[in-house]
Amino acid sequence: MYFLLANLAFLDVSDSSVNTPRLLLCLLSQCKTISFNDCLLQIFFFHFIGGAMVFFLVGMAVDRYVAIYKPLRYLIIMNRSVCVGIVALAWLGGFAHSAVQIGLLLQLPFCGPNVLDNFYCDVPQVIKLACTDTHVIELQMVFNSGVLLLIVFIILLISYIIILVQIRSHVTDGKRKALSTCGTQITVVCLIFIPTIFIYARPFKKFALDKVVSVIYTVITPMLNSMIYTLRNAEMKKAIKRLMSRFLFSCRKLKT
Repeated sequence: MYFLLANLAFLDVSDSSVNTPRLLLCLLSQCKTISFNDCLLQIFFFHFIGGAMVFFLVGMAVDRYVAIYKPLRYLIIMNRSVCVGIVALAWLGGFAHSAVQIGLLLQLPFCGPNVLDNFYCDVPQVIKLACTDTHVIELQMVFNSGVLLLIVFIILLISYIIILVQIRSHVTDGKRKALSTCGTQITVVCLIFIPTIFIYARPFKKFALDKVVSVIYTVITPMLNSMIYTLRNAEMKKAIKRLMSRFLFSCRKLKT
């Protein structure tokens, strides 16, 4: 489980590194331009990492399923090679998803305007800049992103409901820990999927909340994921308490 959590943390850090530095640079320097090639690179890595995270969460649900339904065989089934395979498949799935997105965008002719209605490059905004009828392309993008997200989200919710029923019915020892672990993963799944479904699982029409939701799932959600998993770990809680007590003690010492 901790091997998978470490990879999830790496995905969160990578996700934050795609759009957030550019956002901070624009806020500090008032730079509001980006080249076409840099825009496509931003889209590629954003969907590459985001797609990998979606598929990776499916692998983590499988891990929890095996832990609850086959606890005595957990270490045998979820061995190192299986975990590495889950990570590799997640990255391959993210790469395939992102490659399809970029391939569809490269078919479009761009001749102006060149103003993006957001703080980062993404498929919905770039499609609107094409000098052609984009109705078919929009439907393809919705299917490749929105429908995929919706299907995976429903599958994950059903799987976690089955796991929670199993915990309630059959698990006696460690029930609280199992519920805590599954509850944490359900929270993370909802934080990731609900904002992205709002953006991608609908025709590309502008809504007032689009920019707010974009900030949530590109900046806030990756940060919250790490905090959620950190604060549920007993050793991390003790370390944070020790750090806070030392900090308060130092402040009191400076005052005296």
